[in-house]
Amino acid sequence: MSVSDDAPAPAPSIADPGPLGLAAFALTTFLLSAKNAGWTGSDAWLGYAFAYGGFCQLLAGMWEFKNRNVFGATAFSTYGGFWIGLGIWALTVMPKDPAAQVNNDLGWILLAFAIFNTYMLIMSLGVNTAVFAVFLTLEITEIVLFIGAFSGSASITKIGGIIGVITAVVAWYTSAAGVSNGIPGGKIRLPVGKALVSSAS
Repeated sequence: MSVSDDAPAPAPSIADPGPLGLAAFALTTFLLSAKNAGWTGSDAWLGYAFAYGGFCQLLAGMWEFKNRNVFGATAFSTYGGFWIGLGIWALTVMPKDPAAQVNNDLGWILLAFAIFNTYMLIMSLGVNTAVFAVFLTLEITEIVLFIGAFSGSASITKIGGIIGVITAVVAWYTSAAGVSNGIPGGKIRLPVGKALVSSAS
């Protein structure tokens, strides 16, 4: 029995995991960026790197695979792994190394993720404006932070921290928009904007 072209599309088997992944990314980024900016000396980010930015974001990535969303699956799984990996590095490697080696390590880690983020930034042009803004601000954050790390400049790292806070706010907004648009019959609808590059029809 075939399905006609006019038949409604089947409902997804799970709810959209995107808002969860974005919220997990935003909060952990906010906590670490506040420290990088010099606003707090706390390492509160570390626990959340495992529990929220890491584990919850990784779960969101796995659910995006089930939704056949290759962009969301790749982004959330990668940055979930980023936070878990950064947390493990901070606990096991960073305390044993001199400051110069720590900065060098961070520089290479951030450079590697900036390379990943570059092609995800390009691909996000086909998603929507809000998601593009998340990847754009994140790209700037990572570039400034790896420059700060390689140069050993606290002032550049502080600037990177401030831009990271902006990145977190943009990600929180995009998460909130996903929640608002995912509530059936909800009266609050936050705009995310159109894709900046559309496929040819």
